[in-house]
Amino acid sequence: MDLDIGCSFVFDTAVPTHAVMLFEPHSTELDGVVHSRLETVGDAALPPSEPYVDSFGNLCRRITLNAGQTTLRFLARVNVSQEADETDEGAQLDTPMDLPDAVLQFLMPSRYCESDQVADLAWSTFGAIESGWGRVQSVCDWVHGRTEFRYGSSPPGFSALGVLDSGVGVCRDFTHLAIALCRSLNIPTRYAFGYLPDIDVPDPGTPMDFCAWMEVFLDGRWFTFDPRNNERRIGRVVIGRGRDAADVAMVTSFGKIQMVALTVWAEVGSGASWNDPTISGREGPGLIG
Repeated sequence: MDLDIGCSFVFDTAVPTHAVMLFEPHSTELDGVVHSRLETVGDAALPPSEPYVDSFGNLCRRITLNAGQTTLRFLARVNVSQEADETDEGAQLDTPMDLPDAVLQFLMPSRYCESDQVADLAWSTFGAIESGWGRVQSVCDWVHGRTEFRYGSSPPGFSALGVLDSGVGVCRDFTHLAIALCRSLNIPTRYAFGYLPDIDVPDPGTPMDFCAWMEVFLDGRWFTFDPRNNERRIGRVVIGRGRDAADVAMVTSFGKIQMVALTVWAEVGSGASWNDPTISGREGPGLIG
């Protein structure tokens, strides 16, 4: 199945400012990219660099924004499976001693996922549930049931502890809390974000945005879990993976920039958004929600 995906950023800068951006499919998703285009509008930006691949396999772009307003637009058609996220209710947890070296880091506390500080809660709440798929799903059910989704409810520095205390957040906050709980249960869990089309689900009636979810290592491979939506979905396109949102910021600027607008789209390919993204793009708040 072909998806048309993309995004448009409008930036305003007072002085020349360098930035690193993530908006293209992850390096592991490139085989599915049919074609793509990246363009800048306005005289305030130097051409983006060729992408480089960071330590998590993310495709990163460097761009220098000169003083003034710049629009950066990315469009792509990608081929994805028509099946929903894989399910394996019999998947078991690997012991720490059996984990690959590269997976161990996803058991550790990180900036937004203070797993060492929620261990007592995690074990008292989920310790009696059989380890493996069922325990991870119970964590997602618990986070989904006790957290209210609300745009603008969390500042950029909001962490798992903040979500736990307030009970509100956007999807990155749901994900951080679920990751922290899973890691404290010795379940390797990593943060992911990307494009998520509304396929076979009701139209939420809200602006489209990038979406965050998590990936859990069971039986020697990674599975997708989504504590915000808490259902298996079709058509995810991963942009970034890391320990938490600090590793996969959409924009990391080395100086002050203002994001005036962000539009994100992801829909079954019709050609409309490829030829004219204003037809299908829905402006969102840029909160990874």
